[in-house]
Amino acid sequence: MGEILVGTCSWTDRALVGSGWYPVGRRDAEGRLRHYAERFPVVEVDASYYALPSERNSRLWAERTPDGFVFDVKAFSLLTGHPTREAAMPGGLPADHRDPAVLDEVWARFVAGIEPLRQAGRLGSVLFQFPPWFRSGERAEAFLQGCAERTRGWPVAVEFRHPSWWEPDRAEATCALLARYGMAAVAVDMTRTLPSSMPPVTPVTSPRLSVVRFHGRSTAWGTGSKEDRFRYGYGEDELAEWLPRVRRLAERTEQVHVLFNNCCGDAAVRAAECMTRLLDGDPPTAAPRLPRARSAPASPPSPDPRRTPARSSSSSRTRRGAG
Repeated sequence: MGEILVGTCSWTDRALVGSGWYPVGRRDAEGRLRHYAERFPVVEVDASYYALPSERNSRLWAERTPDGFVFDVKAFSLLTGHPTREAAMPGGLPADHRDPAVLDEVWARFVAGIEPLRQAGRLGSVLFQFPPWFRSGERAEAFLQGCAERTRGWPVAVEFRHPSWWEPDRAEATCALLARYGMAAVAVDMTRTLPSSMPPVTPVTSPRLSVVRFHGRSTAWGTGSKEDRFRYGYGEDELAEWLPRVRRLAERTEQVHVLFNNCCGDAAVRAAECMTRLLDGDPPTAAPRLPRARSAPASPPSPDPRRTPARSSSSSRTRRGAG
């Protein structure tokens, strides 16, 4: 049985920092990460999507977190075919993912930027979240093959955002494609009412890792501002829907990462805490029920400093506490 690690997509999100979740005295860069890592065993680095990661930051992240803590690093936008700001490009290079020389240089810098995490054993995965127009087909498969060749031996997770990949007549081929490269398929929770909605499928394509990302269920997905898209508070009943799915994933993989991307105020950390409690089978707490409304609470409560980190184990080894 695999281990289940629960966390959030970013610990530096402006809305989270402004929510009051970080206590006084731990609101600088080092204090925030240490505070987060005392409560959760995994986090996603989303800043690496907007700017290439630096070796210095990766080294500091490893130094400031306990043994066993891991980082899932989101691939830089150019490496997944997303539009990329010229200002984010190194050395004045054009933001053109079709230029082989540009790709080679960006890949080299991305690899160097996360190398300290790899050396420290803290790289949980590299997340390739492909754009909504990245639909299944020969061109997309060729692009995916190129990514696989450059990341051979890495823990890689792939999130598709075009529903064609998981349509009933295509799903088996998608699983085979990812399995061929040893890439973990990312399961998604989001609103299911839009044409662009991804189905809540949970395929296993790597024996090492499965990833589940909770985006919230806002109907503004794909149309509204970032705040509109991710403004959602999960209810316990909605999280409970995923318990059997997550446990089945743990039966088939060494590790499952459950990450909350509903980054509005402290909604993501509260959902992660709740999911951990549900996975551990703990009885309901006296804490208020997670809001079903899409707006974040105005005055979030401070976390209990005695709370155990959000690590849940489905194996006979009970690993609670991040050190």
